[in-house]
Amino acid sequence: MNDFQATADRVEIEALRGEFTDAAMMRDRPRMASLFTADGVLRMPNIPVELVGREEIRVGGERLQAQWDFFVQTTHPGTIVLDGDTATGRAYLQELARTLDGRQGLNYAVYHDRYRRTEDGWRFTERVYEVRYLDTSPLAGTAPHASQGPEATSAAGASFADPASAERLERAAAALRANGFAAEILDDAAAARARVKDLIPEGAGVFTGASETLRLSGIDEDINASGRYDAVRPRVLAIDRGTGADEIRKLVACPDFVVNSVAAVTETGSLVLASGSGSQLPANAGGAAHAVWIVGAQKVVPDLDTALRRVEEHALPLENARAQAVYGAPSAVNRLLVLNAEPRPGRGTVLLLREAIGY
Repeated sequence: MNDFQATADRVEIEALRGEFTDAAMMRDRPRMASLFTADGVLRMPNIPVELVGREEIRVGGERLQAQWDFFVQTTHPGTIVLDGDTATGRAYLQELARTLDGRQGLNYAVYHDRYRRTEDGWRFTERVYEVRYLDTSPLAGTAPHASQGPEATSAAGASFADPASAERLERAAAALRANGFAAEILDDAAAARARVKDLIPEGAGVFTGASETLRLSGIDEDINASGRYDAVRPRVLAIDRGTGADEIRKLVACPDFVVNSVAAVTETGSLVLASGSGSQLPANAGGAAHAVWIVGAQKVVPDLDTALRRVEEHALPLENARAQAVYGAPSAVNRLLVLNAEPRPGRGTVLLLREAIGY
């Protein structure tokens, strides 16, 4: 091998290691998995974890990062020993991390690497993570959850506007079913629109919550303007609010069906709804005989704490802007409803979409 080729190989391998760290910091597990050969292995004996193949590396990595509150990794160059189309090496790293359950610390570690030249460039065939120093003392700092608004981030690191992965959707659906809800995963809003027609019989009394998801999907129009159902909302809008407050309250509290969205759904199987007036919450809580919630994939969060952050940091600013434009007044989170389980089997159905819709 000539000196130029050796230098080029070293530069590319160093870039590969840098790409790994960037993928970890950006929580881009598909990109990280692509840095390994098809049969590549990521071993972390101190955790302990052993992931074989790109799919295991992707899925296992997403499972690990879903536990983080924050994670910072800095990698420093080490050795590279070339041997034709293969190579070995070491990289040195420092990490700061805190998990959602409160575990935290600082560590120094070594990556012991094996590399192979492929058609796509150099790739890891094996990466073994060895911790050399660990300090679990409470960290003095915190992760600033900047961008208070549409680009705020969930505890899993993705934007609150980004769709959850297929694995996280499945995890949320399984938890919802375990908690007594019916849960289905559908491709998109069009599929949800068709499924709502299957779930609600013609002529049923239906109340729709104020929801951008229902508006954007066309479900609101299907229910309130098609004539197919005994739609509650048009009836409410026709009543004088000054003299008919009691009638309105009774109509919206106990319809045959309530159709709504939520501000967040957790991977532990809870639904979170927020409201300024609270008028739509009784039907969702149990007043309606049946409930159908349509939920975009971006609303899936790891846990209840993150769900409440999503309400305040993401949904409220967007709803506030809408309220100012439509009503000339700000919105507020004056009422919160958390549904941790459904005690009446068959009452509540959650339609989880693979696409993002609403906010």
